[in-house]
Amino acid sequence: MVELNTCGYGARDMATMRDVAKAAGVSIATVSSALSGAAYVSPELKAKVQAAVEALGYERNSMASGLKRGRSSLIGLIVSDVTNPFFTELVDRVETEARAAGYTVLLGISNHDPGRERDLVRLMRSHQAAGTIVTPAGGPDDVAPDLFAGRMPLVAVDNAWAGLPCDTVALDHRRAAALAVEHILRLGHRRVATITGPERQFVSRERLAGFRDTLAAAGIAVDDRLVRQGEFRIDEAYAACRELASGPDRPTAVFVANNLMLIGAMRALADAGLKVPDDVSVAGIDDFPWAPAFQPALTVVRQPIAAMASAALDRLVHRMNGGDGPPAHIVLPADLVVRRSCAAPRAD
Repeated sequence: MVELNTCGYGARDMATMRDVAKAAGVSIATVSSALSGAAYVSPELKAKVQAAVEALGYERNSMASGLKRGRSSLIGLIVSDVTNPFFTELVDRVETEARAAGYTVLLGISNHDPGRERDLVRLMRSHQAAGTIVTPAGGPDDVAPDLFAGRMPLVAVDNAWAGLPCDTVALDHRRAAALAVEHILRLGHRRVATITGPERQFVSRERLAGFRDTLAAAGIAVDDRLVRQGEFRIDEAYAACRELASGPDRPTAVFVANNLMLIGAMRALADAGLKVPDDVSVAGIDDFPWAPAFQPALTVVRQPIAAMASAALDRLVHRMNGGDGPPAHIVLPADLVVRRSCAAPRAD
């Protein structure tokens, strides 16, 4: 069964909203906020917007207006896993900006299943979505040749590689991993493990490559016994970290490749009777609301989710408005957030 949910409010035809914004001398976002009754829009601006609406005969029934003009006011958003705080925030950011621009978002969840993702893309087309933002569920070997090539514009986000025949917006995954591992190495660690995601996913391969490259640059040979699969899931990471914690040559630090696996790893170390960072230092990728609340607070590499959402929506609107040219591949930097889960290795 294909899952499709609607999030957001009634969208408005973007061309008409642009006319209103131009006539009122304000931004499209201000028009949207004024018509939604936002308290932070001044009475003067609301009056200007309302005057422009009345003068232009602006229609608030966006679906009817879109059909009359031959354009849809719907855009699709397909994400891999809404239980992951990264995707939850991405959905929120895209929906907020899309609503301000006059669109309603249709949300589909692939659950990391490339087959389900293909069904959702077809479903977005059948609902006449003007375009779709998708976080690819698999890797280069999983993508159907026609998935990203069709009449409906698509933009790939996060697990997206430059070879896709569409615009992409992604983190510099190798550099993100390097930021965390470099921090661990600066503290003096030399026996460093990693818990990584599904091997088929591009994002997993890139973060693992960043881990390996950083150790190699420091003259440290990678011990493959310290490289474990966590499948981007809490329970899988828990099992992987318990194995690492129980080995005779336990690592002094662990780099974890996403936020859900960080939760599993921290639980595993606690259940093994190990203290972080006294016994084992931990750093990972993805900040999330509970990271500062952990004991100790987690050192992470934070992804620029707001910038990713904005860039993806900008590229999608550009394509939906007839923009041509070769695919744009936007790579965004991350930043290291140092908290208390890493420390120098204990001298035994």
